[in-house]
Amino acid sequence: MPDRIQQQLIEARKNQILDAAAVVFAAKGFHPTTTKDIARQAEIAEGTIYNYFDNKTAILLGIFERMKASVVAQAAPPAADVHDVREFLHTFLYHPLMALKADNFALFRIVVSEMMVNEELRRRYYEQILAPTLALAEASIQEQAASQGRSPANLKLTIRVISGMIWGLMLEHIMGDSVVAERWDELPDFLADLLLNGLTDDKI
Repeated sequence: MPDRIQQQLIEARKNQILDAAAVVFAAKGFHPTTTKDIARQAEIAEGTIYNYFDNKTAILLGIFERMKASVVAQAAPPAADVHDVREFLHTFLYHPLMALKADNFALFRIVVSEMMVNEELRRRYYEQILAPTLALAEASIQEQAASQGRSPANLKLTIRVISGMIWGLMLEHIMGDSVVAERWDELPDFLADLLLNGLTDDKI
């Protein structure tokens, strides 16, 4: 088992490769990018990449795994004792929406387009990123509901509907919808109110 210093060196090298890949993927797209391009950007030998990642698909997934880990680390899940449902929903929605700002939209566009034609990426994205994220959300809301003596009957479906809303908004953003892009920072508040109160005159 690697010692602590060796493990840190491994993580540093992986991050160096992921940083370089993110730059090149965003600039050139997934298919045109080669491991030689990534190695050149990272200033390492091309063969070094394969000591850490099996292929380009694994590198792309590594970028998203790191993004997910960063969001989880920076933002603790809503506290189970938060009895204000709106506050809980706002916190729950805020982090995945804000995680995609800046250059991450470009990376999301790449992974979505590639998943349409790459079955391996589609399967691995679901198994390694989407499914664990949904499970984490289910556990968080289950804990919050239990603190209020409730047992939601449609929790799994509810989580997937909310996730679908977020995905749909991300797709609208990367397709160039100006309203969504300009008002992205408003979405956590807007969605929390919409989910709680439905369509009312002040929301239309």
